[in-house]
Amino acid sequence: MKLNQKQTENKFKDLEGWILNKNIQVISKSYKFNDFKEAFLWMTYVSEEAERVNHHPEWKNVYNTVEVILTTHDVSGLSNKDFLLANFMDKEFHKFL
Repeated sequence: MKLNQKQTENKFKDLEGWILNKNIQVISKSYKFNDFKEAFLWMTYVSEEAERVNHHPEWKNVYNTVEVILTTHDVSGLSNKDFLLANFMDKEFHKFL
């Protein structure tokens, strides 16, 4: 279910370092790791969760950086799935700090 503007803003407050683009209804973030191996390992952990919840990120990996965009194409905007996956990504990222 697509979140309305107030729901989106409330959920967005709980995220750290994410960018909200209200015009195209996406949230995005860039993660930096120590090296390519860590970045790829993190992506592997995230891919397992994404597959489990059937919600897949748009992402790009260049060496130690992973750029992520989350949106729910089925609803043409943001849904709870985006914020759940964003929180999972942040939690997994903190394991590399």
